[in-house]
Amino acid sequence: MLDKTFNPQDVEGRIYAQWEASGAFRAGRRPDSGTFSIVIPPPNVTGRLHIGHALNNTLQDALARFERMRGKDVLWQPGTDHAGISTQLVVERDLALRQRSRLEMGREKFLEAVWKWKDEYGGAIVQQLRRLGASCDWSRERFTMDEGLSRAVVKVFVELYREGLIYRDKRLVNWDPRMQTAVSDLEVENIEVKGHLWYLKYPVDGQMGQFITVATSRPETMLGDAAVAVHPDDARYKDLVGKSVRLPLANRLIPIVADEYSDPEKGTGAVKITPAHDFNDFEVGRRHALPLINILARDGALNDSVPEAYRGLDRFEARKVVLADLEALELVDRIEPITHAVPHDEKTKTVVLEPYLTEQWYLDVRPLAEKAIAAVEDGRTRFVPEQWAGVYFNWMRNIHPWCISRQLWWGHQLPVWYDEDGNTYIAESEADALAELRAKRGADATLTRDPDVLDTWFSSALWAFSTLGWPDKTPELARFYPTSVLVTGFDIIFFWVARMMMMGLHFMKEVPFHTVFIHTRVLDEKGQKMSKTKGNVVDPLVLIDEFGADALRFTLALAAGQGRDMRIGASRVETNRNFSTKLWNAARFCEMNECVTQPGFDPGAVNQTVNKWIVAQTAEAASSMTSALEELRFNDGANGLYQFVWSVFCDWYLELIKPVLNGADESAKAETRATAAWVRDQILKLLHPFMPFITEELWARTAGEDARKDLLIVTAWPDFTSQSFDPEATKELDWVIELVSGVRSVRAEMNVPASAKIALVLKGAGDITQARLARNLDAILTLARLSSAEFADSIPQGSAQFVVGECVAALPLGDVIDFAKERARLQKELQRLESEIARFDAKLGNADFVARAPEEVIDEQKEKRSDAVATAERLREAVGRLGV
Repeated sequence: MLDKTFNPQDVEGRIYAQWEASGAFRAGRRPDSGTFSIVIPPPNVTGRLHIGHALNNTLQDALARFERMRGKDVLWQPGTDHAGISTQLVVERDLALRQRSRLEMGREKFLEAVWKWKDEYGGAIVQQLRRLGASCDWSRERFTMDEGLSRAVVKVFVELYREGLIYRDKRLVNWDPRMQTAVSDLEVENIEVKGHLWYLKYPVDGQMGQFITVATSRPETMLGDAAVAVHPDDARYKDLVGKSVRLPLANRLIPIVADEYSDPEKGTGAVKITPAHDFNDFEVGRRHALPLINILARDGALNDSVPEAYRGLDRFEARKVVLADLEALELVDRIEPITHAVPHDEKTKTVVLEPYLTEQWYLDVRPLAEKAIAAVEDGRTRFVPEQWAGVYFNWMRNIHPWCISRQLWWGHQLPVWYDEDGNTYIAESEADALAELRAKRGADATLTRDPDVLDTWFSSALWAFSTLGWPDKTPELARFYPTSVLVTGFDIIFFWVARMMMMGLHFMKEVPFHTVFIHTRVLDEKGQKMSKTKGNVVDPLVLIDEFGADALRFTLALAAGQGRDMRIGASRVETNRNFSTKLWNAARFCEMNECVTQPGFDPGAVNQTVNKWIVAQTAEAASSMTSALEELRFNDGANGLYQFVWSVFCDWYLELIKPVLNGADESAKAETRATAAWVRDQILKLLHPFMPFITEELWARTAGEDARKDLLIVTAWPDFTSQSFDPEATKELDWVIELVSGVRSVRAEMNVPASAKIALVLKGAGDITQARLARNLDAILTLARLSSAEFADSIPQGSAQFVVGECVAALPLGDVIDFAKERARLQKELQRLESEIARFDAKLGNADFVARAPEEVIDEQKEKRSDAVATAERLREAVGRLGV
């Protein structure tokens, strides 16, 4: 007997252990079947499950479970990412609590500490994914720094170097002075902060009392200035081009150059040029052969390239001293408060030194990008929604060399060695490098390995094939590559999707995946971006504890519309916990009414009209759900099932069959019981990809006396494409539902008391309608709370009316409600709504409001307007029903 309520906490752990023990998650169980493969975007080993992970993995799991039930050999490849900067930062903080530092430990001991931390704490997110219900093949779990993947990384680096695509160069990079490493352009987060713009006066050399004024938000960098630039057409400075200014404090002469980079309309029209510390200035410096004067050390302190008074000062302390000295010389013209975007390291939130001149390793990705662009253009890989292909193309067509080295200790150390003379040896091992050295020099020598590591995304770019055993030619690689689909967020199209495309095509000669599904942001219930500062972060683990994993998963699936940001919060998850309750109660109803699964039941052979109808509705729901998942319309699939289960099955079918179950016709009763059990079973199958725990529990608990042969997770997916169903039964029950719904609407709109039973009169009914009413009279009287239902040639006075089919349905309400008062009430409410709609139209038609308001506020206003319009339309219909 089913419990009165479903308690997820009592079920989820037990069922997950059952799935794992059964081997249901493992790939290779169906060697003769077609394949479906998907790689998990590897979460950081430092990570904790957040709402984005929950969404992404819910959608992946839905696909894996769907295809597994369709009989395919499914590989959902799991694993975690070593997350270079994040992990090193976490471990350094942990060591600092014990008064220890990375530098005093040395590289070897520090790496031992990181591996120990990883072994102790690094698996937390994997366990959290299990709580969500993720059906990954955990027997194949990988880590981006495990032995096999590390071997793949080294081989790729060596091969790309030998092809001339990897090289070393001294260029400007974004630099994190806290971690003392280069940072990818993609990992720089521009944060709006309040600051100042200082206008500094540079004395023109040889012209006493004449100055040229430049503006800067970083006055300490003036010590590295190499020129002042003015626009060639700026009449104010034409006579100064070619002359020099004496750089204050540094006492150096620097030229005044003409360059179109300077905008005469901005500031003073003159710009200080610091080629070693600004990307734009670097380009100006190249055009005018200016020196690159690097004034900063790796830790952000000023170096020996500045006057002695400033050496060793932190950049922010140096700013104060430089400004004080300039003030003393009366060379600060004015100061303006500004709000500007300051680049920060996305991981450490450190203000980035923008940019820093340093020697790094680069990958020339342009030849790889050309192939990756062509693969999307010719349809070998498609983006869903298609609009994201444009974002992908835009970045790929404007791609720059990828800085792949990082000055960290945790990560894949570069397979690069140097001899005493500075010669470089790139090889897959130190032994190979020594062999190369001997061949070159004819003698042994000491080699020193480059201390840098690779960008974390370098190893992630190989994920689709390295996890399958490459560079070895494994059976898994042959069977599951290319993968079927990639599910990921829009924010890593550049970081990961594009790079996997490039590496997959280069080393495997095939795209890594046929389809890329891009989901958008998860916002809070009000459409606000989640942040710790706002206190609106939704923790999926808290939601799972409170409402169960199924409720969270179904909420995420319902919200996952293509190309739309989604709103998630506790109240929405609670609503879908109620949906779980509805499903559980429906199963209890079936159990209490002896609706038991019948072996060999043929849904096409039922005779009762209501059963023919529900069988056809079930087949339609199965077809819609199948199409939705095939086309990655997760929200359509989830919403269709919600409507089918809640409305069609629970609210209509189970109510319609109560007279049959309580009647004396044993044959009809037996058929109806078997049909209800069959529909319940199909619902469990269809819901399983989204709500695996409750469906698996009900599958086991509703088996009757004979246990089911298989777990639900490996049971065949419903497919009714070869069956035909009675269209007349569907028409008949649709008519019944339309009639009962019409009566219920009138009762609600006219405030008819729930206890009042009213009469129904049908005018103009044909033979088919009269027969339908006769066959379904008991159900109609019960569901619509009617005292009678009869046919007539005229409409009684004081009737509310509506059209159903070819006839007019009339409800004589003169003795129940005051028509005049009810009409006045409805019209007053309608006027209020029309005024409200007008206010929404005025606000949304105000260009200034639309320009200033956040996107989520505009969406909220549109949503409220839409609700008001729909309500007004219903009221107009209600007023019209009072016409007689």
